[in-house]
This record gives sequence, C-alpha cells and structure tokens, in this order.
Amino acid sequence: MVVVLAQLLLGRALLPFAVPLGLEFVNSFPSAGGAPVAIDTADITDAGPGSLVTATTMPGVTRRVEARNLRAARVLYRSTFGDTGEPTVVSGSVFTPKGPAPPGGWPVVAIGHGTVGIDNPCAPSLSDTMLGALAFVTPFIDRGFAVAVPDYQGLGAKGIHPYLDARTAGLNMIDSVRALRHTFGEVSTKWLGFGHSQGGAATWAANEQAAVYAPELRLLGTVAAAPAADVSGFADKSMRGGLTSDQLLAMPVIVESLARIHPELQRDDFRAGAAEQYWSVLTACQAPQIYQRQAAAEHLRQQDVAPQSAAAADQLRELLRAWALPQRPLSAPLSVWYGGADTLVDAEWTAAAIARACAMGGTVTVQFEPDKGHAGVDLASQLDWMAKRFADQPVPNDC
Repeated sequence: MVVVLAQLLLGRALLPFAVPLGLEFVNSFPSAGGAPVAIDTADITDAGPGSLVTATTMPGVTRRVEARNLRAARVLYRSTFGDTGEPTVVSGSVFTPKGPAPPGGWPVVAIGHGTVGIDNPCAPSLSDTMLGALAFVTPFIDRGFAVAVPDYQGLGAKGIHPYLDARTAGLNMIDSVRALRHTFGEVSTKWLGFGHSQGGAATWAANEQAAVYAPELRLLGTVAAAPAADVSGFADKSMRGGLTSDQLLAMPVIVESLARIHPELQRDDFRAGAAEQYWSVLTACQAPQIYQRQAAAEHLRQQDVAPQSAAAADQLRELLRAWALPQRPLSAPLSVWYGGADTLVDAEWTAAAIARACAMGGTVTVQFEPDKGHAGVDLASQLDWMAKRFADQPVPNDC
C-alpha cells in the first residue's frame, strides 16, 4: 500500500485546488452524457448527518475517458452548520472503483477543494470536470480508493456559503464520507483527508472534529496543503495597505461572504473606487462577469478594499478569528505543507496556527519550503505520508 500510494501522482503537476475565480466556470447547458437518474441502490432511509437526500448518476463525468473505471454519484446529503449546530443539506460527489471491493471495503480519500467561488452554481459537482478536480479523483480510483468530494455548504445546494469557515467545511467533509458509504456498498470506515488552500483548512478542521462528530468512522490522518487556517491577518494587513495582488482579489470575496451571513457587516466599509464599481464582477464565478474579472483586477488598489475605519477592521478581524484554526485538539495525525513565498496565505499565519495546534496536543508533521508559493506543494512527500497512515505506520511529530 505504501509503495502504491506513493507512486500515485508522481510526475503529475499539482492541480490548482484554489481555482482563481474567473478561470473556470460552471456552464448552464445540459450535459452531453444525458440526464442524471436516481441511484436505486442508495440508502436514503436515514436522517442523521451524512444521510442522503438524493443520489443521482453523473453522466457528464462518467462519459469521460479518464472516468471509465469509476462509479460516480452527485449527492445531496445532510450535514451541520458549524457556527450554530443547525442541520443543513449540502451537495458533493462520491466515487468508487468498478469491480469487487477488497476485504473490508474500499478505503476512502476525502478531497477538499480550494476556492471556486461563493455562489450556489460554483460547485465542483455541477461541472463535468469538477472544475479540474476530476483529474485528482481518477488516479485514486485507479489504485483502489473510494473518493468523496464535498462542495461545501452553500455551493451546489440552497443556502449561503460561509467562505473560509473551516469548521463547517470540515463537517461537510466528514459527512461526505458518510454519504459515500450510504451511496455505494462495500466502502471501508477507514478514511484520510487531503485538501489544499480552503480545502486544506477544511481537512484540518475535519481532523479536529472527527473523533466526536463521527466516532463510527476511523480517521487515519489528514493532509493540509497551504491551508487557509487563520486568515484574520487580512484585517490588519489591508488596513496597512500591504496586501499582495492575490490578497487584493480575495478581499471582496471574503467580505461578500461574511456580509451575507452577518448583515451587521457593511460592505461599503470595505469597498471604494474600483472595488465598488466592479464588486459583482470580483465576486462572481460565472459568465459573463468572469470575462470582465481580469480587467477589473487591473484597476483594483489597496485603498479600494481597505477597512474604512479601525472599527471596521476590528469587526473583520473578530469574524475571521471566530473561524480560525485550531479550535480543538486533533483526532488523528495531521500533515501541514506550506511555502514561504505564498502570496495568498502568509507563511507566518500558518506557522502560528501550527504552533497553537501543537500546544493543544497531537501529532503534526510539518513541511515548510521557503521558496515555494501557494500552489507549490511537494506532492510526493504528502502522498508518502498518506501511504504510511493507510498502512497504520507512525509518522513524524514535529511539535
């Protein structure tokens, strides 16, 4: 198992899990693969977290050559809003290999995607390529793993997407594994999470919550690559006018998502000039706005997204800190990769989050590469780490 998984994606470039808004969008045309149909064998009798509302085929996915060896389902399933504990319905995609399962069932990899947008139609499950993530799913499938990919709350299903709320995304990830097991038979309780950027924070948060939230599942560990674990630093950095170009583009999305959940947050406290003029373009994930995004970005300046007052900065900082990780001790080993040249999530923010996680207790393997950026993940080392956990082998603790 160690050798097989370590060889899984060697030679493949890391896909942009943090998809820059505007580069890919979900189209509104019917899939060329035909209409989805309900999966009759799916278990929709339960009503708790992870239980199914619907499970339908994904003909637009399975008609693709690279997906010839898998079974796929788009699922609506029950989950939990991390802020309030209220039940929710979210969407996602689940997959297993074709053919007989190994003894004990297919082991599971849950994949946390990066930023795709904050609107309902931005969900990967609505795209025939899963906005590029399908190329990450199929190698795992080809080597005997089942895969679950949550869309996250408010993407693909009704509701507001709490962007950068890792606690909620983590619960959605855990429940995607449950939904996978309700959809297809012969799926193991053993699972491991992998995520990048927004998904890196999701898989970290899933780790923290798994033991209490889903004791019937056996989490072996999680990989958080360039995780957006604590981005409360956006408030002070924007106040100083020190945001990078990537962070400038992220600010409207962060503020818009927070304002939808917290009406007391005034958008106009964080938008002026080009940000005010192009706000709908800068926060969109669909045509026609995405075609205007690059032009809008060229007009964006620091003062256009900076908090208009110290009180506004305080409010933003407080809201982001409420979602920041860590929040509790880990349930299983965690591997964190991050780069010193990351222009979206500052390296010092990640280092501080790791230090706090270590102080809470648990096993944390850390790989820091000073010259790497947000998407420069050393995938080979992380796959080796995952392989060791699937083989129940110990991993380094760098705390």
